[in-house]
Amino acid sequence: MESTFQHEQQRVDRVTEIIEGRILKLGEDTTRQRNEVVKIRKYFWDEVKVNVDTFDDYLETIIGLRQEAQALAVSQSTHRLSSKKLSTLQRMKKSPYFGRIDFSEEGVPTEEQIYIGISTLTDDSGEDFLVYDWRAPISSIYYDHHPGMASYVTPGGVIHGRLEKKWQYLIRDGVLQSMFDTSLTIGDEILQIVLGKGTDKHMHNIVATIQQEQNRIIRHDSGRLLIVHGAAGSGKTSAALQRIAYLLYKYRDSMSADQIILFSPNSLFNNYVSNVLPELGEENMQQVTFQEYLNHRLSDGFKVENPYEQLEYVLTAENTSSYRSRVEGIRFKASTPFFEAIESYRRGLETSKMLFKDILFRGKPIVTKQEIEDIFYSSDTSLRFHNRLEKLKDWLMKRVNEVRKNELTKPWVEEEIELLSDEAYHKAHKHLAKKKGFKGAAVADYEMEPTELGRLIVQQRFKPLRKQIEENAFIDMKGIYKQLFTSPQYIEQWIEGDLPAEWQSICLTTLSTIDEGKLLYEDATPYLLLNELIQGFQTNRTIKHIVVDEAQDYSPFQFEYLRRLFPTAKMTVLGDFNQAIFAHASARVDFQVLTGLFGPENTEVVNLSRSYRSTKPIIEFTRQLVPNSEQIIPFERDGEHPVLTKLASSGELHSCITSKVSELQNVGYNTIAIICKSGEESERAYNALSGIDGIKHVRNGSMEYEQGVVVIPSYLAKGIEFDAVIIYDASEHVYNDESLRRIFYTACTRAMHYLQLYCVGEPTNLLEGVSNESYVQN
Repeated sequence: MESTFQHEQQRVDRVTEIIEGRILKLGEDTTRQRNEVVKIRKYFWDEVKVNVDTFDDYLETIIGLRQEAQALAVSQSTHRLSSKKLSTLQRMKKSPYFGRIDFSEEGVPTEEQIYIGISTLTDDSGEDFLVYDWRAPISSIYYDHHPGMASYVTPGGVIHGRLEKKWQYLIRDGVLQSMFDTSLTIGDEILQIVLGKGTDKHMHNIVATIQQEQNRIIRHDSGRLLIVHGAAGSGKTSAALQRIAYLLYKYRDSMSADQIILFSPNSLFNNYVSNVLPELGEENMQQVTFQEYLNHRLSDGFKVENPYEQLEYVLTAENTSSYRSRVEGIRFKASTPFFEAIESYRRGLETSKMLFKDILFRGKPIVTKQEIEDIFYSSDTSLRFHNRLEKLKDWLMKRVNEVRKNELTKPWVEEEIELLSDEAYHKAHKHLAKKKGFKGAAVADYEMEPTELGRLIVQQRFKPLRKQIEENAFIDMKGIYKQLFTSPQYIEQWIEGDLPAEWQSICLTTLSTIDEGKLLYEDATPYLLLNELIQGFQTNRTIKHIVVDEAQDYSPFQFEYLRRLFPTAKMTVLGDFNQAIFAHASARVDFQVLTGLFGPENTEVVNLSRSYRSTKPIIEFTRQLVPNSEQIIPFERDGEHPVLTKLASSGELHSCITSKVSELQNVGYNTIAIICKSGEESERAYNALSGIDGIKHVRNGSMEYEQGVVVIPSYLAKGIEFDAVIIYDASEHVYNDESLRRIFYTACTRAMHYLQLYCVGEPTNLLEGVSNESYVQN
């Protein structure tokens, strides 16, 4: 074994030496290419002769500009590719590869040793592969097979053979620290080492420890929709990010990173996962939250509530008079029946109830909303709805043009001419002179007629009206949406099934918030859908794949909207209904409703049941907090049992947390989260614990995940893991309702190595189903 180890270290040394040589050469090339780009940019206009005196001169100028722009684009692309390869090689220098398979292909007399790493590396001849990219077809054997008969899929067909052996390597800074002969799955030894490490501020790639079920997700490539339903800590997000890297590798000639969108829960999470793809030598995909998209589309007309503001209300306002109706409204407006009601309502607008706004000029209507409505409903009803709107816009444009002509002789035009500043007058003179063909010094010879100036002024004053018509601003979208809630009976003609018992109160709340210029989060997507159904969907056909993380927090309504927004994209959806913390998802337990998006034949569901994040004692504890817990399988990694400490007062609580943080830091835990139920509670906790050195408060809107000691509300901790977690107050007073079970479970499952729960007074009854052997009480 010792001679084998020495032989393998010698190979690591040889490969590292080759990598260092490539880094040296590529570094020189990259510097030269960067200087070339800088030079082209600096002297860009010196190389182009700008002359537009004649058409031939103009054409020559355009050709020259295009040639210089192409040269710049080629140089920038070459430099970008070289920089990307250089970055990959620098990472490979530290750890050239992590695995090896010994494979005998059918019909080939010799056995081949395949070394696997984050990227491909060949010898200087370019013919022999020293390292295969983990995404290469043959590398799938490493993840999917144990010694024996094996096969892998290539573009040319299936290759069969025999896997003789499978090895794992742990290489740090060019030194082989350990190697393991493994069988069915990636060996526990490497996983134990990786999972036993402390966390830092970024998620990292898992290519060295991808499990067979995760590999199925990464390389899945059929149908339109892949649903990954997995337990907390099962590697859903990690697998999805490796999946993006795999797709970018496999379809590198037809797909780029900017054609993939990751919908993530918040900006904090975006920052946390931003390191994974660059580690693999790929550019980051577009990352956005659904709220950012809503704000982009709606913030001009409303102040839009965000999902965490909605959740904060649900978690803290249970004693208010409007609480019950608000929660009922959240659930109803997220439902498929309400989605279908919006569609039916829009179809109903074809015959009546379309609302419009007066078109005003100088404070007076030149076309009234009633006139617009009369024209719309008197037009050819056999035309499609959107065609009727286009026809209406044409009529409005003609009407506005007629009014514009009539305004030319009105007194206000002459008054405006007299009030023009010298600067505005000269600007108008120059503009009209150019329109008449005057150039250069000849502009001064142009004599501007008052009628021409008047015509220009009127044209400019009417320009905003034309823009309003082009942008459909004459449609009263707020009024049309509010119309659904004007009377409790109105929506009944569009809805199938029963309305919520609190519907009248829901209607009043909806109307009052819209009148205040606000839009509740549960109204944002329905409002936008109705807007799109009336004015036409702003679809995006360039996006080829979208990934939705924490998908249990999205409503069926929102998924239907995303499908229409990206009509040609495939979709990967990741979630865990045990962590469905938003009110609209409280009654759902799986993603069954999503199979209707593309049909069962285009949908595949993968369940991940094994949890890797936490130690076995923590998983044994947390899985008893939720139903169907037997489906969650812990990874065999030992650790301390969770601890529940009962305290008598808040003062004692803060004293104990301060001591516990110091104790955890002394044993080497880098990331310690004090998790509170709500933002309101975390504000109080942070103020009380501000004496802890370096403590940070993570609030809604925080952009970067902080290391060290953080106070954080439960809903912002989702998707993130910490070395140690302290549940701030797991008392019956705080977690006093069954609806909080998933929030409580989510908070506890953030812990990798240590979980401490405190409670002031009696502990929450959510612990009643947890066996006493699963945790320590003191």
